[in-house]
This record gives sequence, C-alpha cells and structure tokens, in this order.
Amino acid sequence: QVPLVESGGGLVQAGGSLRLSCAASGRTFSSYAMGWFRQAPGKEREFVAAISQIGKSTYYADSVVGRFTISRDNAKNTVYLEMNSLNPEDTAVYYCAADTFRINPDARGVDYWGQGTQVTVSS
Repeated sequence: QVPLVESGGGLVQAGGSLRLSCAASGRTFSSYAMGWFRQAPGKEREFVAAISQIGKSTYYADSVVGRFTISRDNAKNTVYLEMNSLNPEDTAVYYCAADTFRINPDARGVDYWGQGTQVTVSS
C-alpha cells in the first residue's frame, strides 16, 4: 500500500497560480512513477502530467503544456504540480496517482490513487 495525500488546492482567480503536493507514505516512493489527473463536474477523469521514478522524464496533457510543471522530491516522498496561468477550465478535483512502472494517460494500471483536492478558478 502507498497511501497518497494531496494538498494545496483552493480557490484562485484566473491568471493565478497554485502548487499542489502529494505526500506518500512508505519507503518505496522512489520506485513509483507518479502522476496527476483531474476530473471536472460532469466530465471524465483526464490526464494532466506524469513523472518517472527518478524524475528524468516528464510528460503533460496538451492543455497544460507551458503552464503546469510536475516535479518530485524523493527524499520527502512528495510529488508536486506547479500550476500557473490558471483559467476556469482548470477547475476540477485533482488526483495524485502512483504506478510501479509508468503512468498511462488513460489511467490503465494505476496502482494507487489519492483522495483528491479541489481546485477552483474564478473568472
């Protein structure tokens, strides 16, 4: 088990920034690829960003390229999502995900999910 706990969500005005954090328990954090997904009301959950086990590889959804940055600190068992230039379309519950191999953008095979943190962007 790898419990994941997200934090950092909240209400922000359009154009603003937020940084989400996802803290993991256990001593095997560095063996997991990590990612972020989001789900807006009435919509399917969608991929946002992912990072490989030691952080050498990152990939993003087209909708967030140039605005969001994923990073990780394996010493702190934490993955981050820095979100800039937020717009109302970014409003969603953001979920942290962990996979022993790779985060698939279609979420297939994700081993663990966090409980989610709400991000609301006002216009």
